[in-house]
Amino acid sequence: MTHILLTNDDGYEAPGLLALAAALEGFATVSIVAPSREQSGAAQSLTLRQPIVCHSIAEREWAIDGTPADCVIVALHKLLPERPDMVISGINFGANLGENVYYSGTVGAAREAALHHLPAIAMSLCSKIPKVSFENAARVARTAAEIVLKEGLPDQVLLNVNVPEPWTGGVCFTRQSKKITRNQLSEGKDPRGRSYYWLFEQKIDKDVEPETDYAAIFSGSVSITPLHLDPTHTESLNHLSHWAEPIAAAFKHGR
Repeated sequence: MTHILLTNDDGYEAPGLLALAAALEGFATVSIVAPSREQSGAAQSLTLRQPIVCHSIAEREWAIDGTPADCVIVALHKLLPERPDMVISGINFGANLGENVYYSGTVGAAREAALHHLPAIAMSLCSKIPKVSFENAARVARTAAEIVLKEGLPDQVLLNVNVPEPWTGGVCFTRQSKKITRNQLSEGKDPRGRSYYWLFEQKIDKDVEPETDYAAIFSGSVSITPLHLDPTHTESLNHLSHWAEPIAAAFKHGR
């Protein structure tokens, strides 16, 4: 049977992860290796200055004292008896659109899987309502997994999938949006008089470009964005290559 590794950044007890595991029953053998606590905003960071402690929770289920990317690495290199056929990260509670792709632990785990040449999907539910159903997102995840395993993905390409709630039934393949949010800092003082800041973001709906992830979600459609691990800007690589000679010359002449 197909073997799928599940992870996330909301923690191993998160309802989105449990809904995803339930949706895959009968289709795949599921292993869960997820953080022992929430790791939102961890991106693809690694734990390097302390040990990564592993807790066995149940058969094929572990909680890791580390980041989502740590979970993928430990799973692939130590915990799983065989290499999985794919990795799904999520279902995240909250959207991962636009610039949030760079910060997301959900996407970071999928990116780590793609780095290991495994098909990978990052799943997110675009909702801020505390008690929300993950049923639609779980159904999308299973269908996407079935198609990916049948038809394949290009090497080191992952899918960033965002499901709106409510969902109108539409599905769009999209580009990653440019930044359309404004960073906000709420300032306060602790009991000792020290300043602290809460970071949050303000949406700016008027700057949404067509055919982007935000545009799909605002229209009530699922957004699927293929992301590649190679961030090299080829046009600049060719255009700026003539800078190499003066930089080398400056070093040679001690400048």
